[in-house]
Amino acid sequence: MVRPPVPAVESSGHRILISDSQERRCRSRGVEERLFHPVHSFSSQTPLLTGWAESGSSRYAVKQTMLLSNGSLSREELQRLCKFDTCTLSNAIERLNIRPRNEGFISGPVTCRFPHLPPVIGHAVTARMRSSMMPINGRCYYGRPDFWRYVTSVPGPRILVLQDGDHSPGVGALCGEAYARISRALGCVACVTNGAVRDLAGIEALGFQLFSGGVSVSHAYAHVAEFGEPVEIGSLRIASGDLLHGDLHGVHTVPLSAAGQLAAIAEQVLLDDRDLFDLTERKDFSLEMLVAKLEEGTNRSI
Repeated sequence: MVRPPVPAVESSGHRILISDSQERRCRSRGVEERLFHPVHSFSSQTPLLTGWAESGSSRYAVKQTMLLSNGSLSREELQRLCKFDTCTLSNAIERLNIRPRNEGFISGPVTCRFPHLPPVIGHAVTARMRSSMMPINGRCYYGRPDFWRYVTSVPGPRILVLQDGDHSPGVGALCGEAYARISRALGCVACVTNGAVRDLAGIEALGFQLFSGGVSVSHAYAHVAEFGEPVEIGSLRIASGDLLHGDLHGVHTVPLSAAGQLAAIAEQVLLDDRDLFDLTERKDFSLEMLVAKLEEGTNRSI
């Protein structure tokens, strides 16, 4: 018996035909048909997101174009920004007064797993994953060619951003050594997740950075539930194509509208800090000298 198609769920970027909540409802009703998550196909010209649901021998397809960022910075400009640690670049962003100072960065328990590695920078490739229950299509872990096609559609370098949507994130780890090796081969430099990671020694040897809420011995039923949509990690909303910068201190977004001028401002931040640090080391340091230096900073335009 062929049932009617499952209604599509609208989202800001594309349509998702089958959500995990729909899977649970289907399971509870004893539905036997295989329900597939969206499969996305991309051409070299215009990225198209194509999804379908299958029920018996029938297929119901929808298509909608998702606009992807073409990237506004050259690799040389990105490399220049990546020279700075996150604290310095965050200070440079603050000088522009383009966002509240309590926004734009991941807060909470997400931790840099390899603090000795240098800073990373890249455009976000976003996904929601789960690991506490088996995906109804049986494709766990890295068996998602459609997801990897999406990854390569975002300008490089890239950073994986995986929101663990389970009620208790971190049951299983989607990103282990195999996932990291595939991601690195496709131009990714790091993975950010509120969930768990694993295979730390093997991934560390690759020079691939990890930011995670925890670690796990198993990937359990880890699978990508959807991708290409905005996600939220540690109160930070991250959209596909956003520019991320991270190091041992954590991860923040770099506003693309100001990214081109941030390197010069960050250099000035370092010079100003050095002047202050040198002042505090002087043997004749005094409160009056400190007040004069602070007033210089108050009168500074940027």
